[in-house]
Amino acid sequence: MTTSAASAEEARGAPWREAFTRDEIRELLAFQDWRAWLSVATNWGLVFAAMAVVAVWPNPLTVVAALFVIGARQLGCAVLMHEASHRALFSSRAVNDFVGQWLAAYPVWSDLEAYRPYHLRHHAKTGSAEDPDLGLVTPFPITRTSLRRKVWRDLSGQTGWKFAKGGWKRTFGRAGQDPNARRAAIGMAVSNGVLLAILTVAGHPALYLLWVGAWLTTNTLVTRIRAIAEHAMTPDPDDPLRNTRTTLPRWWERLLVAPNRVGFHLEHHLLMTVPHYNLPRMHRMLAERGLLENACVDRGYGVVLARAASRPEAEPATDAAAERPEAPAPRYPPF
Repeated sequence: MTTSAASAEEARGAPWREAFTRDEIRELLAFQDWRAWLSVATNWGLVFAAMAVVAVWPNPLTVVAALFVIGARQLGCAVLMHEASHRALFSSRAVNDFVGQWLAAYPVWSDLEAYRPYHLRHHAKTGSAEDPDLGLVTPFPITRTSLRRKVWRDLSGQTGWKFAKGGWKRTFGRAGQDPNARRAAIGMAVSNGVLLAILTVAGHPALYLLWVGAWLTTNTLVTRIRAIAEHAMTPDPDDPLRNTRTTLPRWWERLLVAPNRVGFHLEHHLLMTVPHYNLPRMHRMLAERGLLENACVDRGYGVVLARAASRPEAEPATDAAAERPEAPAPRYPPF
C-alpha cells in the first residue's frame, strides 16, 4: 500500500472522518505541484536575499537578521524534506524524492532516505515511550530560567555543535563501511559545495559562513520552538486531537519560526499526506464542523512558550534534573 493510500485508509477509520465526504478528503489530498515549487523557490529566494543584504550592507545588524532568516529557511528545507518523506510534496514520486533530497535534505545535512522510516515510527508511536522524537518534549513545562538556558545553548551554537558531531559520525564517519552513509555524505558535500560555488561565482564566498552559522545557532532555536509547540504539554497521548498541537502563527512568525505551514501539525497527524498548502483549508473545515473545540490549538508561539516555561522556579539540583531528558536528542528534526 502506498503512503497516500495508507493515509486515506487511516482517514476512513478515524472518528473525525465522519464529518468529511470522500470527495472532500480527495480534494485535501490533491497535489498542486506549482505550489510546492513556489515553497522551494521561496525558501531559497529568502536565503539568497538575506545573503545579498549582508553583501551590500555588511554590519552586525544585517548579519544577525540574516542568521534568523536563513535559520528559519533551513527549517523550511527540513519541513519540505519531511513532506517528501510522506511522498506528499510532488505528484511524481521521482520528483518528490529528488527535490526532497537535493533541494531540502542534503543542503541542511540530513538524508531523506534515512529520515523516512525514522519519522514514520513517530507517527505510529506518537506520545508513547517508543516515539523517537520524545526527547525534546518530555521535560516540559520547565522554569523560565531553564528555558533561557536552552535558548542560550541554541544561539551560542552548543546545541548545533552536538547535532553536528552526531551527524558527522552517522555519515562521514561511517562512509567507508556503509554505502548509505557514503551516499548521504556525498550528497551533503556536493549540495553544500554547489552552494559555496554559487556564492564564489557571485564574488562573496564568505557568505557561506552565514549558512553554516545559521545551522549551528538560529536553526536549532526555531527547531526547538517548533518541537515544543507540536507535542509538548499535550494532555492525551491516545487522542489524535489532543496529543498534537496546531499553532496559528502571526505573519512574522511565518517568516522567522514556522515556514511552509508547519504550524498545522494536528491536521498533519490526522491525515499525514495532505500537502502543506492544503493544511489551512483542512483546519478551517475542522473548525467549522466543531471538531477543534477541545483540541490543542493555540494562536502564536509566545503563548506556547509561556506555558512551556510555567513551572515555578525550583532548587538548582531539581531544575538541573528537569533538563536531563534532553540528553538523548532525536537524530533528526522532529515533526
